[in-house]
Amino acid sequence: MTKESHSPLRPMLIICAALSAIFISGKGWLLKNGIDPTLVVLANLILFAVSMAAYFILQRSLRSSNPHAFVRSVNAGFIIKFMVIAIAAFIYIYMAGKNLNKPGLLLCAGIYIIYTTVETMALMKTLKKRKNA
Repeated sequence: MTKESHSPLRPMLIICAALSAIFISGKGWLLKNGIDPTLVVLANLILFAVSMAAYFILQRSLRSSNPHAFVRSVNAGFIIKFMVIAIAAFIYIYMAGKNLNKPGLLLCAGIYIIYTTVETMALMKTLKKRKNA
């Protein structure tokens, strides 16, 4: 891939770094508001990794001559994200038991929305540059 094909990923990298910095430096504020900082930092990293994987799957499908490859890759990206997030959530819920951090889980859902929005915008930017998309 060329340098130009990676430029839509810059916002995702910036958001990951910014959110991680905010969560690490704002540990006291998070704890004061009943949010587990370790949970949100880990969720941020998991969501970043899964979003990057889904984006690269979609990016690879754009090179295919098969018109159905893009639709399949959108479905595959969604299923991969859903399964990874569901497994991570179930592991956390099982391990936390009665110490479940509901505000932290809600913040993680907000992080998911941010990454999904940025991933969609990056894909739209990539598609806008293509002549036949």
